[in-house]
Amino acid sequence: MSVHKEVKKVTTHTLQEMKNSGRKISMLTGYDFSMARIIDEAGIDVILVGDSASNVMAGHETTLPITLDQMIYHGSSVVRAVQRALIVVDLPFGSYQGNSKEALNSAIRIMKETGAHAVKMEGGSEIIESIKRILTAGIPVMGHLGLTPQSIYKFGTYVVRAKEEEEANRLIEDAKALEQAGCFAIVLEKIPASLATQVAKTVQIPVIGIGAGNGVDGQVLVVHDMLGINNEFNPRFLRKYRNLHNEMLGAFTEYIRDVQSGDFPNEKEQY
Repeated sequence: MSVHKEVKKVTTHTLQEMKNSGRKISMLTGYDFSMARIIDEAGIDVILVGDSASNVMAGHETTLPITLDQMIYHGSSVVRAVQRALIVVDLPFGSYQGNSKEALNSAIRIMKETGAHAVKMEGGSEIIESIKRILTAGIPVMGHLGLTPQSIYKFGTYVVRAKEEEEANRLIEDAKALEQAGCFAIVLEKIPASLATQVAKTVQIPVIGIGAGNGVDGQVLVVHDMLGINNEFNPRFLRKYRNLHNEMLGAFTEYIRDVQSGDFPNEKEQY
């Protein structure tokens, strides 16, 4: 009789314990069943079903075009693959800004229709009302400060945020406000490392960085970027762990050659 080993699921509580004990949190994006299954098998703590699917899965220039329905499709695909990781789904642009009732409805749809464990929202004090409303429904919220890609047209560029003292101070205040509102964690994107370290020390909740240095409680990268599937994206904060672009290109080229030469399928590969 095979003994089924019980997988200990990662929860928001697990992440808090990790911060408290100084263990770093690892997080990657995932958008589909096959990829998420491998990421989860590796032992990742958090899978973010990011609105970056708009860029890497759909080829849009920004994250703005992706819809709530599309995020739900990606979210449910990931949930079906995962046994251990905490799954967080991005609330897409236009599904929560400026209207806390709509924000709540969007978050409820994500939780009901995907089976994910939490939602992520970009912004600070300006979305606090929406965050509080979602939390009253018992839905965990992860915050996101610094470079918030849904506000790209406001910034006009993807450069490092909060280099000026005024913006840095506002970011610290926003982080405190998110913690006070009840967020279980905060992502800090593309801000000076010293500021990110300061934020991680100021708030009690876990702080996960992307391009925010090593003084935070964890890291997140877009899986297609760290695997080197996208060759055109090379920011300083990205470490490419593989060059899958070349690996895949090689496999496809060989396949084409073998089909054209008649080598594939061979005798053993037919009925």
